[in-house]
Amino acid sequence: MDRLNRMVVSMGRKGNWTWAMFSLVTPKLQLWIRGRWCPLGLTRLRKKAECHFVNGTEHVRYVLRCNHNREEIVSFDSDVGEFVAMTELGWPEAEYWNSQKEILEYRRGQVNSYCRHNHKAFQSFLPEMIVYPSKMAPLGHHNLLVCSVNGFYPGDIKVRWFLNEQEETAAVVSTGLISNGDWTYQILVMLEMTPKHGDVYTCQVEHSSLQRPVIWDWKVQSESAQSKMLSGVGVLTLGLSFFGVGLIVHKRSQKGDIVWGKH
Repeated sequence: MDRLNRMVVSMGRKGNWTWAMFSLVTPKLQLWIRGRWCPLGLTRLRKKAECHFVNGTEHVRYVLRCNHNREEIVSFDSDVGEFVAMTELGWPEAEYWNSQKEILEYRRGQVNSYCRHNHKAFQSFLPEMIVYPSKMAPLGHHNLLVCSVNGFYPGDIKVRWFLNEQEETAAVVSTGLISNGDWTYQILVMLEMTPKHGDVYTCQVEHSSLQRPVIWDWKVQSESAQSKMLSGVGVLTLGLSFFGVGLIVHKRSQKGDIVWGKH
């Protein structure tokens, strides 16, 4: 059976995006934008544009719905190719727009310029993830392990924790979805844990933009390994600091030589 993918972009009230799955399950994307209108006819109407996809972009259908007082009175369907009145009030609107060749050609072209274009753009919002402890603590001490997932769209996402391949559910807390302000989201899912040497914690992310779940393993290190790692990081940081100071001194001395050579 063909999978039906549907993206709906609604334009009308105020900025609020909700959904969106583009490849694995039936999706729905909504965008509200103030000040967008249907083509000027006899009445000023609010518009709602929809994109319907079958098997990716094998068959794409563009639908424009024009509303007056929250009632749909006229619509355009790319499969039909012209405006159709939905109520008696919509007859003069449909007749007027169908008489405008440029408007009809523009709406027919939205299948490619609007639907296929947005399908390609939105399916690229893949989640980025990282796992880290909330603080550095010795083995055997209570801590929080954070799985940070960012930059994904749509907001439907599933984040799961595993300890040594066994799912953990009781000690999991989450911030819930956090909007990034650019139609993407982030979420922090934390696992309360008491690490023991040899334990492997795994964060698994499932999202419609992914062909398969993404996992990130966090392995508990011995205290000596942690100390060596922290020492290595400290030495590296100190080395970079000395290098930076040396580079600045070197550059300044070069500038000084050039100035003196002019006198």
